[in-house]
Amino acid sequence: MRFTQQLVSLLVLASPSTAFVPQYQSTRPACLAANAPNTATTLFASLLSLELEKPLGILLEEVEEGHPMGVKVEELSDAGSAAASEYADQLVGLKVASVCGEDVTAISFDDVMDKIIDAPSPVQIAFEVEDGADAGGEADEAAEAAAPAELQFAVGETVTITVIQDGAETEIQGRVGDNLRKTLLDNNIEVYRGLKQKLGNCGGAGQCTFCACDFVESQGWLERSDYEDGRLAKSPNARLACLNNIQGPAKINMG
Repeated sequence: MRFTQQLVSLLVLASPSTAFVPQYQSTRPACLAANAPNTATTLFASLLSLELEKPLGILLEEVEEGHPMGVKVEELSDAGSAAASEYADQLVGLKVASVCGEDVTAISFDDVMDKIIDAPSPVQIAFEVEDGADAGGEADEAAEAAAPAELQFAVGETVTITVIQDGAETEIQGRVGDNLRKTLLDNNIEVYRGLKQKLGNCGGAGQCTFCACDFVESQGWLERSDYEDGRLAKSPNARLACLNNIQGPAKINMG
């Protein structure tokens, strides 16, 4: 099979019909919307709906090569969150029904990949389950458990982010749903300090941890992700700015 390379924020090894979903941050608030649906709009038997942290570790394949009929799960990588899911043994062979509540059953492979890559982490992704399958009842339970928590502030609402740096406080305005790292940079906040951080940052891919900031105060923010818990174990109040969309007012310490 012929492979090509696509440049996102980091290189993604892909082909016209298969690809591993990489770890990637997004400025789009798709999965944060309080009213985002957690089911696809198409009519089929039932859905297995999960929230998965990036990297997903899902190898996808076209349902029918060369035709815009969506994608199915070909294989799982042990390094991804899908393989760690309690439903891992049911995912291989299932067709992807929706990404962040948007129906992807009748679009091309590349379009499905774009939606997954653009989605923030965790990604809400649903899979079609056939009638009579044992996963049917479990799918309903998973869909209910995976429903996103309701945000205290509406997506698009303007909130104040207070930034502490060098002992001084600077107030900037950000919109709920916008990426925190991008908002800081757009407001001329020095996210990366020193030559090592300026030259060695990963560009918002969640790898270098140089954009970590301590949350002194916050209102309406959900708990940080399991991925951040692992990368920032020694800093329980820290978050990676690149992997967080704004959820409410906050006071953060940038050092």
